[in-house]
Amino acid sequence: APKYSATRLANIKSASKSLISTLVGIAIERKLIAGVREPIVRWFPELRQDPDRRKQAITIEDLLTMRSGLSSTSGDQYGRWVRSRNWVRYALDRPLVSDPGTTMEYSTGTSHILSAILTRVARKSTHEFASDVLAKPLGISLAGWPRDPQGIYFGGNEMLMTPRQMLAFGELYLNGGRARGRQVVPAEWVDTSCVPRTRSRWDGDREYGYGWWSQDFAGHRACFAWGFGGQYIFVFRDLDVVIVITSAASMSEDRRGYRRQLFDLLEMHVLPGTPDIP
Repeated sequence: APKYSATRLANIKSASKSLISTLVGIAIERKLIAGVREPIVRWFPELRQDPDRRKQAITIEDLLTMRSGLSSTSGDQYGRWVRSRNWVRYALDRPLVSDPGTTMEYSTGTSHILSAILTRVARKSTHEFASDVLAKPLGISLAGWPRDPQGIYFGGNEMLMTPRQMLAFGELYLNGGRARGRQVVPAEWVDTSCVPRTRSRWDGDREYGYGWWSQDFAGHRACFAWGFGGQYIFVFRDLDVVIVITSAASMSEDRRGYRRQLFDLLEMHVLPGTPDIP
């Protein structure tokens, strides 16, 4: 169909979270962030004044794995959150529904906090940082995407990429963080990002690492970026294959029906066509 092509920008929705995770890994490698155990109170000292002192224990890792304990800004809370005057403040002011580091509570606000931290430590916008340390080494240009009222680029949603750019990003993870003859992302970060650390309470068969999902398809393990409406970057390292899927951003996924169709397409038609599957 002429509406879709390998070079047409697509809204990758929450697959953006996997890119934010990658930027965090690069920031740690460049010593802009001490490590995943770093408490975020370092950048948000106002948390020390919060009545719930447990918030002071929230770490970078808790944000990456959606285990901050903060009540979600996604789902039925999403509209209220993005209409707020300060997205970061709103996300941090959410009540704790569990102790930090314990239970997964999927929330785009959690990922947006990471974008705010990246903006501070890099001393440039998340878009500029991503362009410098990720897009340019991959040989691609990164389109702008929405920002919050304070000018912070949306962390974890609404990024725009072409399928070919998504493929280049997936191949970066397939190749252990290397692209065009250089180490763009630390190999250790690539590996650890896909290590399951929690499970979605809505989709119990899918595990979550540092901004990446993992699941078996046709007996092969995939580490994948996943965005609402059917935006996917599947990395099958054992098969040496990256598979990209984009869909109309208006697709609801029927909450499960359309997603199931895509997964069936992957398992029954796409994967059997790869040369390494018997």
